[in-house]
Amino acid sequence: MATACSTGQHGPHDVYNSDCPCRDLLDLIANKWSALIIGALEPGPMRFGELRTRLGGVSAKVLTATLRRLEEAGLVEREIFAEVPPRVEYSLTRLGHSAAGPLEAMRNWAEGALDHSIAAAPAG
Repeated sequence: MATACSTGQHGPHDVYNSDCPCRDLLDLIANKWSALIIGALEPGPMRFGELRTRLGGVSAKVLTATLRRLEEAGLVEREIFAEVPPRVEYSLTRLGHSAAGPLEAMRNWAEGALDHSIAAAPAG
């Protein structure tokens, strides 16, 4: 479903059009780590170490890069507290919260469909 561009910078938004900038946003939110970060932040702010523990298996480098991309896209906000040592918390923006529901449905589907997926079949 194409949506008119509110900025007037290009034609209608259409993820099936290879030239549409909305593909960059789709690429970002469809990323495994992005979907998990958004889900982890949905209940409220978290520190970097808490996120890394919650996500399980993500390297510090990948987590940092993904958080930066989410922040640049306006989905995540980073707040630095003037404390010693400095404390940084990450939280979802309004836009990030709007992505949380659809991404939760995708995560729930993945968990529910795994047993029926070819990927779950024993190697043979």
